[in-house]
Amino acid sequence: MADGASLEARLCSEQYGSGAARGCCAAVDGSLQWEAWGWRWWGFSGAFTAKPEGPDGGGEGAPATASAPLSRLLALFLPQGFPDSVSPDYLPYQLWDSVQAFASSLSGSLATHAVLLGLGVGDAKASVSAATATWLVKDSTGMLGRIIFAWWKGSKLDCNAKHWRLFADILNDVAMFLEIMAPVYPICFTMIVCISNLAKCIVSVAGGATRAALTMHQARRNNMADVSAKDSSQETLVNLAGLLVSLLMLPLVSGCPSFSLGCFFLFTALHIYANYRAVRALVIETLNEGRLWLVLKHFLQRGEVLGPTSANRMEPLWTGFWPSVSLSLGVPLHRLISSVSELQQLVEGHQEPYLLRWNQSQNQVQVVLSQMAGPETVLRAATHGLVLGALRRDGPLPRELEELRNRVQAGLAKESWVIVRETHHVLDKLFPKFLKGGILPIVPGPALSSFPPVSPALEHLPCSSTRPNPFVGFQDSPPSLSATNHILCVFSPKGHAKDFQGL
Repeated sequence: MADGASLEARLCSEQYGSGAARGCCAAVDGSLQWEAWGWRWWGFSGAFTAKPEGPDGGGEGAPATASAPLSRLLALFLPQGFPDSVSPDYLPYQLWDSVQAFASSLSGSLATHAVLLGLGVGDAKASVSAATATWLVKDSTGMLGRIIFAWWKGSKLDCNAKHWRLFADILNDVAMFLEIMAPVYPICFTMIVCISNLAKCIVSVAGGATRAALTMHQARRNNMADVSAKDSSQETLVNLAGLLVSLLMLPLVSGCPSFSLGCFFLFTALHIYANYRAVRALVIETLNEGRLWLVLKHFLQRGEVLGPTSANRMEPLWTGFWPSVSLSLGVPLHRLISSVSELQQLVEGHQEPYLLRWNQSQNQVQVVLSQMAGPETVLRAATHGLVLGALRRDGPLPRELEELRNRVQAGLAKESWVIVRETHHVLDKLFPKFLKGGILPIVPGPALSSFPPVSPALEHLPCSSTRPNPFVGFQDSPPSLSATNHILCVFSPKGHAKDFQGL
């Protein structure tokens, strides 16, 4: 391979669909050499070059001698077209995900060793039938738990993928801790392993569902199958390394329960930390209820629209399961009204293709969507519900909303439908600015000083009506909306809508 210093200026370049490009330079021997793509992800400079494909198309465009082995190795575990075929957060997420998988594999080996010990492996007095019965009861308990959890929370796993992913891994650690402690209490051994397997089955449902949602986020070239397959290859490699280390570790800890428990706590701490870093590395470019509230709150308090990176950085990972306002979109009409007067109250004063009822005592918002409701209408309905929730909070608000909040907190507005009608008028002015990311006049309040400062990446961006909301896009045809499903359509910067159910 010619030395990088001997390469002359770039002669030409080729550009890919994602906008990434690589250049072609002339070597000292007169041949053309191409820059190797993908090296910028690993911190290498352009000194690495690649030879072009041959006239017969049989070449692979692989880097030259020094980088060819590494490129072939990476091709086994990275999606085709990496890094342009995946999201920008793919690499940091997968690195931390591999660390947590390795730690979980070691912890799982310790837990499996403890369960087999409790079942009587190696004990001549142990009964095979008793061990079999314990194993069957354990598996049946987990199967029932899997069905019940999927029915209970299945529709909420994709819209809150980061929360449930972290929840699943922590619950998995709890399950393995129960398995390690089960032999210490032989009388309760069956009950403990049943509870542990129940938790592991919940982990499998939550982990599998959130993994599918994250694969959709990472795949940028309609390559979900490739991204999922390569993720499986990475996990297999990490688990294989974990098994090899476990073979060396288990003989050292088998005769010392305290040392085994200490190793488990060490691996668990690493597992939780790596999971937190992996989830925090994700920059999901769609809005669920939590991220929409963060973006809306920042807009109401500071007059600016957060970008995806800032909103994901501020998104709480430990408290996202219990939103302050209960927002239900797409509820049946008969749940909102029971008389003609109630229908007239909800319809009066606005022309929006949705009906909204606000229960102040329970801070619950229910929305009925018309068949004519499109993506913008659904987003406005969700924003409307969160604005009503903001009236019961402290912090700076626009002047119109500040007056409504004073009435609500003073108890002067006892009829919720009156506040709903007036917030319709307020949103007629605020919502277009929210979509475009326009400047909003703010009434100062004490909570402004406690809000996190604007990130440096946003400080240089002008907040004007010409800068669109980075989260919001539109599609030509509205999605189909079922009256029995709670659906919130959220949008990526590319303009593709996604449906998140269970809000």
